[in-house]
Amino acid sequence: MGRFWFAIPLWQRVIAALALGIVTGLLWGPEAQSIKIIGDIFIAFIKMLVVPLIFFSLVSGVAAIGDLRKLGAVGGRAALLFLVTGQIAVWLGLALGTLLTPGVGLDVSAIERGPIPEPAQTGWRDMLLSIVPQSPVQVMADVNVLPLIVFALLVGIGILMSGKEGEPVAKIFDSGSIVMQKVTAVVMELTPFGVFALMAWVAGTQGTDALLALAKLVGLNYLGCLLIIFVMYSAIIKLLAKLPVVDFFRGIVDAMAVAYSTASSNATLPVTLRCTQRNLGVSSSVSSFIVSLGATVNMNGTAMYLGLATLFGAQIFGVDLSWGDYFMISILATAGAIGAAGIPGAGLIMMALVFGAVGVPLETIALVAGVDRIMDMMRTVTNVSGDAAITVAVASMTNEIDREEMISADDV
Repeated sequence: MGRFWFAIPLWQRVIAALALGIVTGLLWGPEAQSIKIIGDIFIAFIKMLVVPLIFFSLVSGVAAIGDLRKLGAVGGRAALLFLVTGQIAVWLGLALGTLLTPGVGLDVSAIERGPIPEPAQTGWRDMLLSIVPQSPVQVMADVNVLPLIVFALLVGIGILMSGKEGEPVAKIFDSGSIVMQKVTAVVMELTPFGVFALMAWVAGTQGTDALLALAKLVGLNYLGCLLIIFVMYSAIIKLLAKLPVVDFFRGIVDAMAVAYSTASSNATLPVTLRCTQRNLGVSSSVSSFIVSLGATVNMNGTAMYLGLATLFGAQIFGVDLSWGDYFMISILATAGAIGAAGIPGAGLIMMALVFGAVGVPLETIALVAGVDRIMDMMRTVTNVSGDAAITVAVASMTNEIDREEMISADDV
């Protein structure tokens, strides 16, 4: 029985659990509340992973650069493009959530909520001071995300500056990152059970209104990802790389297909490398560096989704967000996307970071968890496509691309 269960791809199990949960909830009605505890346990496991996953992933990602001098012509441009596209992506998510309001009109009064985290009412000076981690241990205990990210980045930079003396520490964090990804993979195996219970609870207690709201969220997630891929990435290829857009997408179609089916940037990494080198003509040194780095820090689909999901939660629970909250979301969503591991479900884990900072109830996670896998597949396509687009753009700017090889590969 166990062999049969694990022989089925996780995404298929999740979608089956989603459908079965909806049917169960609609037939069972409000009594489906009794199995919500299964979903609560799943969400608790997700919250457990937030701090260690971010800390190890960020430190390992920075240390993976290998040498501060690599942040020159290639690394500097790649990092700038990663940052700029990440900000554009999260503001796109915020715009879609603000203009199309997927969570407005949904009655969630029947949902039992814990205390809503209050956003800190502080000025910009206090906000700047608060990002400095006076006690890293306390920051981790309080799940205070922004100073945690700053501390992780500083540790990664310190490892790079230490050179050979820092290599043993870098290996520790690299191993820690791999271990946490494996732990996350184990937790993700609980997804079908959590999704079944949460969707039965949502359908049974909230009815079809909640299902329609979630369907709207899924639709906006796909719309945002398609805009990023076919507008922003096309502009990068056309304006920065000065290459044919159609040829670029032909060259990465294999990576996009694998990304959609696996929902994992890491699992798609070998295919992305092959596509950028063999189909797009990028030199192996540049593609290996940027694609590998991008699989860790370039998560534009995730950044867009974190902005959109935060607006969704604020709307269904009636949380008023200021422009200051929007800027906080943009910073944390971009940083959280950088800290997200390139594995299925990582975006779901990062939600707790952003929600708590702006006062959105964490119960939102329980609402969206049931449909997250469907959205995660498209977000991964966006992330992987972005890795390839920025790799091609930087390679073009540094003359590390064989343009004739790219065109001839597409003609085969």
